[in-house]
Amino acid sequence: MARSTHAYVRGNTVKFYEWLAASSAAKRLPQGPAIWICGDCHLGNLGPLSDGEGNVEIQIRDLDQTVIGNPAHDLIRLGLSLATAARGSDLPGVTTARMVEEMIDGYEHALADREEEYLGREPEVVRVVKRRALGRRWRHLAKERIDGPEPTIPIGKKFWPLEPAERSALVELFSDPDVKHAILSLDGRDRARELRLVDAAYWMKGCSSLGLLRYAGIIAIKGAKGRESFALVDIKEAIAAAAPIAPQAVMPADPAERVVAGARALSPHLGERTIAARLLGKSVFIRELAPQDMKLEVEQFTESQAVKAARYLAFIVGKAHARQMDRGQRNSWRRTLLDHHGSGIDAPTWLWQAVVDLSGSHEAGYLEHCRRYALQRVA
Repeated sequence: MARSTHAYVRGNTVKFYEWLAASSAAKRLPQGPAIWICGDCHLGNLGPLSDGEGNVEIQIRDLDQTVIGNPAHDLIRLGLSLATAARGSDLPGVTTARMVEEMIDGYEHALADREEEYLGREPEVVRVVKRRALGRRWRHLAKERIDGPEPTIPIGKKFWPLEPAERSALVELFSDPDVKHAILSLDGRDRARELRLVDAAYWMKGCSSLGLLRYAGIIAIKGAKGRESFALVDIKEAIAAAAPIAPQAVMPADPAERVVAGARALSPHLGERTIAARLLGKSVFIRELAPQDMKLEVEQFTESQAVKAARYLAFIVGKAHARQMDRGQRNSWRRTLLDHHGSGIDAPTWLWQAVVDLSGSHEAGYLEHCRRYALQRVA
């Protein structure tokens, strides 16, 4: 998180909501329809996802924080992430203002179901990663993650050896008939096939996993002719979300079941490849990793790329939200978004003010984080 301000924004979801609640914009936030939201809708949590049948779409790809909540929170989180990426690219503040304007344009088009106007309009930063995703196969995933003819997970910086109790628990997990059938049904495989755990390791991956169970596993699936194919799965502990929950929202009490329900509502390509389970007394969700699943990694934006990305990615988020609303809800929410209240830019005052307030809180928080990190390194 200390590497850059943009890395810091990805890892501070709890602080984000604390800062938002304390900001001057908090009282101005409209209450949109109570729907499933990402809850952590930053730039890195969108990207290409495979449906398991060769089709790839840009969708929300991380739903750890998903809740039934206020869609305004996803817009603000995305706006802050884009503003931080723009600052990291040495772009002027006027570019951030244009990005927020274009975000509303893209999101509003999704609510109005005008998707055809966006076909073929993917920004270059999105087109490049999607093109790479479409060209990826299992061998690319294996080359990145695993070694050998009987695949094994290489122990090192990212993958750590398991304790005996962890390995036994994982073997038992993948031997459970319900888990086995659920995994085999994810992409229409024959449920009568045999499934076995080949190898597994603890996965040191990302800020959201620190202190939680996170494993990578290789499973072998025996086909009708006796040949085995391999799949890489991600097993991750699910915990309570930091994102605010809408009043009277009814959601699964189990954290992993909540994640699966939110994924199916927001990102069908991901949700249909994810199941909930129990491991070592913890709630976990399991998903098969497809070679085409990638995140958007933006090192540097040009001004044109930043503006186009803001419009397109807000459109993607809008699609995820809009599919859960009826026409009346979409129209009502659109009218709220288009009521600018004299903000001086072509975007709602509450969104612009929230991005400005949070940018300041984020910068101060980042510098304090770096100070503490430097002191720890000296110690």
